[in-house]
Amino acid sequence: MNFPGFLARRGRPALLAAAAALLVACGGGTSQVETFTAAHVVAFGDELSALTTDGRRYGVNSLTEAGAIDCVSQPIWVQAVAAVYGHVFAACNPNNVVDPKAIMRAAVNARVADLQLQIDTHLAAGGFGQGALATVLVGMHDVLDLYGQFPTLSRTELLAQARVQGGLAGRQVNRLVDLDVRVLIATVPDQGLTPYAIAQKAANTDLDRAALLSDLTTEFNAGLRTTILNDGRFVGLVLADEMVQAMKVSPSSFGLANVTGEACLETAPVPDCTTLTLNTGADTASWLWADDLRLAYGGQSRLGTLAATRARDNPF
Repeated sequence: MNFPGFLARRGRPALLAAAAALLVACGGGTSQVETFTAAHVVAFGDELSALTTDGRRYGVNSLTEAGAIDCVSQPIWVQAVAAVYGHVFAACNPNNVVDPKAIMRAAVNARVADLQLQIDTHLAAGGFGQGALATVLVGMHDVLDLYGQFPTLSRTELLAQARVQGGLAGRQVNRLVDLDVRVLIATVPDQGLTPYAIAQKAANTDLDRAALLSDLTTEFNAGLRTTILNDGRFVGLVLADEMVQAMKVSPSSFGLANVTGEACLETAPVPDCTTLTLNTGADTASWLWADDLRLAYGGQSRLGTLAATRARDNPF
């Protein structure tokens, strides 16, 4: 049974109820009837999903034997998702694939407001064809911006604004669904567990600053999750916040040796950090954080696994 995308997505309640009843009667339930294969993948959001034009990641960059940037090994999470469908980004295309089907719109320092602009830019460049999959991870910088307004604004005011910002991000996800795009949306990693938060807690005695950053993250993610279309046929949720929390509680369960420190030297900030510019004892695969805010491969790899699994298992 094949219902038009518009009706299945935004049709009248009676039509949706009838469609659901027919699926159950056929034994379909909410299971995936036909495997979804992304014709192309578009990455939206901030630098946790971004590559520079020369293939550098905003984490620790691997190097080839010749000392060049190796953008293939230890991929970031959106590369892992694209690889599920055999796609690569133009910024990391060592085999010179003609017309790469993974498109990078994510950019460093992007906020929720920038997500709308990124989508607008993609639409102006030709838009989404049939079988489009979008990845979205944004909100880290919105949380940090709100935190920067404390104590001028009260904790209560900031938490309320964080939930609003999460809701605005959710609306952009729903906008993508309305465009007949399937979406993998990742929650914001818990900002209260970053090296930045640890330093803020140590430097301030007015209240637990790390806890405030965690609470702001929680409210942002709550606003996001209560706004997005709660239908696995169109949206797949990747819980990056819970992933980081679990890693903090039991690092060894994830093969991690360090979940509090910064792998990169301060003299080699991302995206210029490489495996040759790490703090003593640091390792990108067994450390969670590349710097005070961004994930090293220890975090990106797990996020990529979660997202790739969601992409395969969701009944898109």
